[in-house]
Amino acid sequence: MESRLTNNVRCFAPTSRKELMDYAFEQRSILVAVNAEKILHATEQSRAIINRNIGYPDGIGAVWALKKKGCNPVEKIPGCELWLDIVKEYHPTKSFYLLGGTNEVIQETVDRLRKEFPGINVLSYRNGYLSDDERKDLILDIAEKKPDIVFVAMGSPKQELLMEEMYRHHPAVYQGLGGSFDVYTNKVKRAPKWWVKNNLEWAYRLVKQPSRIKRQIHLIRFFVLLQFNRL
Repeated sequence: MESRLTNNVRCFAPTSRKELMDYAFEQRSILVAVNAEKILHATEQSRAIINRNIGYPDGIGAVWALKKKGCNPVEKIPGCELWLDIVKEYHPTKSFYLLGGTNEVIQETVDRLRKEFPGINVLSYRNGYLSDDERKDLILDIAEKKPDIVFVAMGSPKQELLMEEMYRHHPAVYQGLGGSFDVYTNKVKRAPKWWVKNNLEWAYRLVKQPSRIKRQIHLIRFFVLLQFNRL
């Protein structure tokens, strides 16, 4: 699977979700979503986190960048869909550990997973609010239970830093999910399918929440800089 640097951020260019999943399990690595905002506003820390793991095109901006760098075809793979693809593909044979959200959200997430994917092996789960002692206990629990797949929904870069710490004690496939548990449990509504299919999810969010205009302007700026080879 090819990868390219944009603003010194490395993003892989999967031609399918299956290719990305196979590669992640082959490498036993951490999956990190990459979008225009993360590329444009990369810091030394965020860039390093993405580059030492598997960055994948979560947003249309990352797809534009990969195509501009000569990768074609490239499939956009939203993280809020990818984790469920992983569950669907591997729940008969792999074990899972889930972390993130409130007690209500994580409980509802696990209950729904068990209903939709009978037989799924969820070794453990907990909310995403950790004290220092709870963080240490979590890492020990991960090392003891040895799950095949760990989903962490806490937002960047907090979730990536935690995943890297857990990985040092137990190598597995990890994926950062941001607010995906909230989407899965319908606490947060995602854009309708037509908007998603036509890569206009960002526009739908802007229509529903005009205050996002300052963030969405960066997508336009990103596209212009990309076209003029300034990234």
